Amino acid sequence: MTKSVKTIALSPSRDIPFDKLVLSQANVRHVKAGVSIEELAEDIARRTLLASITVRAVTDAEGKETGMFEVPAGGRRYRTLELLVKQKRLPSNAPVPCVLREGGHAEEDSLAENIQRAPLHPLDQFRAFQALREKGMSEEEIAAAFFVSANIVKQRLKLASVGEALLDAFAADEMTLDQLMAFTVNPQPERQAQVWEAVRGSYNNQPYQIRRMLTEHSVRASDKRAQFVGVDAYVEAGGAVMRDLFESDDGGWLEDVGLVEMLVTEKLNEEAEAIRAEGWKWIEVGLDFPYGHTYGLRRISGEQPELTEEEQATRDALQAELDQLEAEYADAPELPDEVDERLGEIETAIDAIDDRPVRYDEDDIARAGVFVSVDHGGRLRVDRGYVRPEDEEKVEPDDGETDGTSPATASTSRTPDTGCTVDSDDDDDTLRPIPDRLVTELTAHRTVALRLTVGGSYGTAFCACLHALALKLFYSYAPDSCLELDAKCVFFGSQAPGLGETPYATALTERHEAFAGALPDDSEQLWDAILTMPVKLRNALFAHCVAMTVNATIETYNRRPRALAHAERLATDIGLDVADAGWTTTAENYLGKVTKARIVAAVREAKGDEAADGLEGMKKDAQAERAEQLIAGTGWLPEPLRTAPVDAESEDTRKETATDAESEAQSAKEDGARYMADDETIDDNEQVDGETPIAVAAE
Repeated sequence: MTKSVKTIALSPSRDIPFDKLVLSQANVRHVKAGVSIEELAEDIARRTLLASITVRAVTDAEGKETGMFEVPAGGRRYRTLELLVKQKRLPSNAPVPCVLREGGHAEEDSLAENIQRAPLHPLDQFRAFQALREKGMSEEEIAAAFFVSANIVKQRLKLASVGEALLDAFAADEMTLDQLMAFTVNPQPERQAQVWEAVRGSYNNQPYQIRRMLTEHSVRASDKRAQFVGVDAYVEAGGAVMRDLFESDDGGWLEDVGLVEMLVTEKLNEEAEAIRAEGWKWIEVGLDFPYGHTYGLRRISGEQPELTEEEQATRDALQAELDQLEAEYADAPELPDEVDERLGEIETAIDAIDDRPVRYDEDDIARAGVFVSVDHGGRLRVDRGYVRPEDEEKVEPDDGETDGTSPATASTSRTPDTGCTVDSDDDDDTLRPIPDRLVTELTAHRTVALRLTVGGSYGTAFCACLHALALKLFYSYAPDSCLELDAKCVFFGSQAPGLGETPYATALTERHEAFAGALPDDSEQLWDAILTMPVKLRNALFAHCVAMTVNATIETYNRRPRALAHAERLATDIGLDVADAGWTTTAENYLGKVTKARIVAAVREAKGDEAADGLEGMKKDAQAERAEQLIAGTGWLPEPLRTAPVDAESEDTRKETATDAESEAQSAKEDGARYMADDETIDDNEQVDGETPIAVAAE
């Protein structure tokens, strides 16, 4: 016998005037969430009511219907209709589609409606927005229709444009929303699928890793190449830009690396051609040059032309306006936008006047050259006026001198086979040249005497040492100093890629170029220039010259244990902190070049065990990139960059040494003054235990 199936009877529906409805106290929703009443009112005004309201008849004490109906489910819709009535946008007796419930409890109606309501899957919303866009609605129109921002619509449309395979994985809960958002960076479905296959099911599937893999063969818009060319010019040339609508992307990524490189080369060459027209002998063009590429070249100093009366008047007026605005708003907590904008315009105009082009002598231009490159900010960098050693003007020997021959021996010849001096005339009455051997003996005496005298004059010794150092560091093929000092400056272009763009290398180069500009072009004028320098400038130049000879580089083929120990002591005494100097530990300069164990150890030391444990199981590239993010801002340094702390005893010793050095320097100055003031002549022939008094005093 077949069991009968009970037929379901649905609750009847009817239109009930709004003024016959009242809100039930049985509605379980008390916490406001989601779309506001005002936004829902605008939506109903646009589309009318899309869902019926559940109601129950209100009865009196005897159970008879009163003609009123309460609303246990649909309270937000009721309040929205109530608002529209108050705004006189809906008649008070407007018919409202209602479902009339009987039996059970009113609370049950409200609870069931809210619990059994299935939220829309995000993917359905993405595709719905996409369908509306395909039907002709603009992003702004979609945003207005659903009371969201246009940016949210763009994000939803971007998510809907991801490859179908990835959308299916998201629908099947195989991928998180954060991962799906990361895949929107690259619009190529094939590349998206490749990356998804590479990361799915692995520990290396974090959103930041997905973004890195999708953009690894592109150029960041913040890269100096992109800044130099300009993103607009790149797009105009047919290049595509990848954007991340969900995280800050610094302007996105330029997808076509080859096009970027071509545009950079073309623009650099165009700029170089314009500079070549100035008449320079040579021009070197490159995106950048290795650190120290200008050392060993002499830089000529041009002259900045004087301001014309009109230019000076313009600058004075701008400066007066700048001073007035700064004084007027000195106490203001924040500058008005228009004032801030005007101050920027004035400063830019003043800088343009002050940084007017330098003029060079035509003869200098004919022998010098220019380096054309791009600086770290993406601006054109033009370094004019460098003279190569082979282009220096040849110096002819003075009259009475032959190459390599002193005046004292100019007329002295040597026999080819013995090298002994032979007088050209053996007549005793003839004034013959001084024999070479005697010249050597006499100048040996003079050298010892000069050492004694210079050793007693701190100022002269300081200037002589500075002169010798500066000749080596700032002049090519300069005349030798009588001091047998040598200043060697080691360059690190091949050992340390990217060194030239670091803050400390940039600062050192700027300081070197500033000193070079302050020194005379002719090396023969250097001695007089040093003697007439202000003391502070002279001391600063001396410190710079000494600093340029420092070499604390550890090289496997050049072991210098004592020199490196001295470098460590020097760093300790001066309190070197490479992090303060500008070093930042990155995947490029350290983390990507060491083992995974060292990466984890670095993070553990900088951020603690919990952060380090989070790196376990990751591939090295992702691990290094994540470690870079964790270490950023901590000041952590690799061991070779660290400086040993100064203990209290060493610090006291260092202070005592510094005090003793100051005392010795003062004594040397006093001794030097005494020696220089002594009018007594020294008899070079007077012997003291077989040696001259000069040699004894020098010892």
